[in-house]
Amino acid sequence: MSLKMDEATLTVNNELDTEVVVSWVSERCYQCLSQQLGVLPAGPGPGRPSSASFVVGTQHEVTLQLNSTKESCTVPFHFGEQGNYSLWVKNLNDSSAVNCSLVTDAEPVDSFIPILVAFLILTGLAFASAIGTKIFGLDVVKGFLFRISGSMETERLINSELGSPGRTVSLVADNILPPSPSPSKRLRSLDTFRGLSLVIMVFVNYGGGRYWFFRHESWNGLTVADLVFPWFVFIMGTSIALSINALLRAGATRRSLLGKVVQRSVQLFVIGVFVVNPNYCQGPLSWDNLRIPGVLQRLAWSYLAVACLDLLVARGHLDVLQGEAWWSPGVDILLYWPAWLCVLLLEAVWLCLTFLLPVPDCPTGYLGPGGIGDMGLYANCTGGAAALIDRWLLGESHVYQTPSSRVMYATRVPYDPEGVLGSINSILMAFLGLQAGKIILHYRDLHKSIMSRFLTWGLLLGVISAILTKCSTDHGLIPVNKNLWSLSYVTTLACFAYVLLVLLYYAVDVKGWWSGAPFYYPGMNSILVYVGHEVFKDYFPFRWRMANSQSHAEHLTQNLVATSCWILISCVLYRKKIFWKI
Repeated sequence: MSLKMDEATLTVNNELDTEVVVSWVSERCYQCLSQQLGVLPAGPGPGRPSSASFVVGTQHEVTLQLNSTKESCTVPFHFGEQGNYSLWVKNLNDSSAVNCSLVTDAEPVDSFIPILVAFLILTGLAFASAIGTKIFGLDVVKGFLFRISGSMETERLINSELGSPGRTVSLVADNILPPSPSPSKRLRSLDTFRGLSLVIMVFVNYGGGRYWFFRHESWNGLTVADLVFPWFVFIMGTSIALSINALLRAGATRRSLLGKVVQRSVQLFVIGVFVVNPNYCQGPLSWDNLRIPGVLQRLAWSYLAVACLDLLVARGHLDVLQGEAWWSPGVDILLYWPAWLCVLLLEAVWLCLTFLLPVPDCPTGYLGPGGIGDMGLYANCTGGAAALIDRWLLGESHVYQTPSSRVMYATRVPYDPEGVLGSINSILMAFLGLQAGKIILHYRDLHKSIMSRFLTWGLLLGVISAILTKCSTDHGLIPVNKNLWSLSYVTTLACFAYVLLVLLYYAVDVKGWWSGAPFYYPGMNSILVYVGHEVFKDYFPFRWRMANSQSHAEHLTQNLVATSCWILISCVLYRKKIFWKI
């Protein structure tokens, strides 16, 4: 039997005198109906079992259920990739009790070895880069390189008969000495944060080695792939605060800035709909099934809303807050209360639509995946009110047709994770990022104050998440759910974002332990990298025909090479000072 990735062979042997129905359910599938594997007839005689072989998944632990007319048994087990297993169903000592025992006939392969090897290689490269930077930073080495480069430059000038000795010295100094510092200090940690999010996003979009934790969660819960898009939205909000403040200080009017905000939002939306969403390799653009929502479209709406809110309350000249007033713990909210009021009203709209809008043939306030979830009672209710609103406004043929819930919950209806209703919570995510920018502006150069405020916000958001989810995946009031962009998903990811931003800010901007490379470079050219990786994803060197398409190692190698290519491209563009801004 030919096996694919994340599959194993299970041979069931039935020694009972009645037929046995073999079913399974994944432990990651919440309140799901069992899925039938097959039916085994009764054994032809004592010691002569009937048998059948099945292919089972290996990504998560499953519970096998074996039902006969007499008894039944359940076997929880986590199968290993490419393994071969046998399950024996028999009566012991002529009793009526059914015994099920599972044995391993062939050991599975360790599918995580490629990840370990890749981690060791990347860690080695990072250490080599750090050691090389340290060595080249030594005064002895710098002096030696200066003398070599100086003599080479002098020889070049003599051979080309250029300039005077004074001119030669000037050119040598220009090549060796670092450029003069810019009067406006740019925080490298913010670009590093953006670049880190973008690099992970590119890697998971290319396949992530076909590992389940580098793919989006089917419904409730989090994987690595679910972290990066909200982080990108978050840091976009931070950048909005800093850029609008800088432009107001430079003398720009709010009306002119509003025009630029609208123009940029329209450009993002158009690029998302007509460049990123269609797959032109499969034919020309079709209006009949063109997907309207998408990542860049979600960014466009979030940017438009949050930038307009900031233009409403932003100040060109900010006082440095020392935190001495009694109301200083709430200063982030009090100074910009009109914008906060608008965001809270938007969140109230999301809550009302999500939990109060009637959905035909579905429970009001349904947040489930539909399909085989919830014991199959609401098979066509995937996403509840969010899906209904998308069908009303966009039409069923203009939303995402293959949602991640199909993998685990076998859903049959289209659902778009970047739909209309979820855009409200992405605005909240960007606005929380905007608050990080306000903290940087109000506490500029007060590193301890900035980091303490970041950690305070992270703690507050973490507490809210714990209350909303009851610290569980499926049993909370509002579960963490990327498909719905639920409120708890936003508060949880914003909590993580603040903590990560503290670490990067301290390591990159405060202590200077790390330059942010290589993530800093794609962070400086984020739109180009994102659009480019989507447009050229089917071209070499980002994809090629593999010798074994069912190998995690080959997929991981291809996806890491493709991601590294975009890092290299962004580094070259940075060196040449080429940046794509819209």
